[in-house]
Amino acid sequence: MTTETVQINPTIIKAFVHSTKNVLSTMANTQCTIGKPYLKEKNTSHYDVSGIVGFTGEIIGSVVISFTSEMAIKLVEQFTGENYTADSDYFADAVGELSNMIAGNAKSEFGLTAGISIPSVIIGTNHSVARMSDVPCVVIPCETPYGKMAVEVNVKCVG
Repeated sequence: MTTETVQINPTIIKAFVHSTKNVLSTMANTQCTIGKPYLKEKNTSHYDVSGIVGFTGEIIGSVVISFTSEMAIKLVEQFTGENYTADSDYFADAVGELSNMIAGNAKSEFGLTAGISIPSVIIGTNHSVARMSDVPCVVIPCETPYGKMAVEVNVKCVG
């Protein structure tokens, strides 16, 4: 199966748009502008910090929420009220929790039975995250007062 044959469910993309704006606004007191979603061509990241959450059940795949280091540090500060460096365990935990909230809130809007994994966090320039090759990866570009980020959705409905 090629990526051209898998349909992208617009309800899922809309759920991630809504969830990203809502979580950043309520949990980090940060406004977010959403750009036009597009299909990702390569596995490499344009960012330095990524939170990854997997999906199981009637929807499978993952979402990767990626930030520049500077933006992630500021967002974590807004979220926790503390200033952590990128090499702190608390920093990675906070990025994971923000990723978890975005994925969990989006999941509640899918109308499907799905579980989510414990988030993983990757920190490092030019890292890559492998994804399902038979499913398109939709990138939702976002901009905040602290910088740019992306929500990369690589999921398919199986239920």
